[in-house]
Amino acid sequence: MLKRRHLLAACAALMLAGPAAAAEPVKASLRLKWLPQAQFAGFYVAVQKGYYKAEGIDLTINPGGPNLLAENLVATGADTFGLSGGSDSVLASRDKGLPVVCIGVAHQITAFVFVARKDGPVKTLPDFKGRTVTTWFTGANHVLNAVLAKEGIRPDEVKIQPQQVSVTPFVDGAVDVATATYYNELYTIQSRVGRDNLRTFVPEDYGITFPRDTLIVSEATLKDKPDLVKGFLRASIRGWRDAFADPKGAVDTVMAIAPTLDRAHQDFMLTEVKRLMTAGAAKEKGLFAIDPDAIAKAHDLLLQAKVIAKPVDLKAAFDARIIDGLAAADRQL
Repeated sequence: MLKRRHLLAACAALMLAGPAAAAEPVKASLRLKWLPQAQFAGFYVAVQKGYYKAEGIDLTINPGGPNLLAENLVATGADTFGLSGGSDSVLASRDKGLPVVCIGVAHQITAFVFVARKDGPVKTLPDFKGRTVTTWFTGANHVLNAVLAKEGIRPDEVKIQPQQVSVTPFVDGAVDVATATYYNELYTIQSRVGRDNLRTFVPEDYGITFPRDTLIVSEATLKDKPDLVKGFLRASIRGWRDAFADPKGAVDTVMAIAPTLDRAHQDFMLTEVKRLMTAGAAKEKGLFAIDPDAIAKAHDLLLQAKVIAKPVDLKAAFDARIIDGLAAADRQL
């Protein structure tokens, strides 16, 4: 009788307590490479729709900026995940001894394009000689030098200058060739000069590919919390798939966070980002694929340009085990 009373009491206690409390979600953060815009729409959509929480992750998205380097913040543990500049910044960080690892690549092809006016003096690549060309000295300059090298043009034969934030010098004719990202500056230049009045020089046409927008974690996080990394990747891809399926809704989500953005530009940006993210290896392997051949070529280019002082262990710097381990259905559009 005593045992029966104890059993009934235990059952009553369980009923009063209700279902077992779910495990607390793991707090994590994602540091972007720039301020909120459609370039990062998939991550914001994943937060809005609760995809990270469904994976047991309480994710905070932190904006980037001109003085914030995702590799440093991830390496020190200030942020769990980072969307860094690209393969170049990952390799440069590894060369400096930072313990960061790329776990996925967003932009499968080069995001940079070099732009000249059709009615200007630059018609072909050899015409770059003696002309004023502006670029960013944060990776794009290495792409430019590699493209020039394909035609046997030395950098000192071109007047290469740092590019300003504004594209006005190019629009006003003070610059012969400017650098643009497909999703940002190219939109502004086309709007001001006219798409039909431009000539573009595409790195891929010269055999140069620079994968960009790389997802990174610290070595410690990858080693100690592989399930967290897996859940983050799976939720992020769900967000991007939804963003591409409903671009209007995705841009609405971004503009709710940054309402002063230009709507037409954000629509254009998301279209171009989709093209960059679904090209190359992503066509077969799905979103955030790591293409070892493209990474190896970028590595050799940076080594030749002395951006990195010595060869980098590519398998340690770019770890595809988790992204490749996701179900194919979870990665394809």
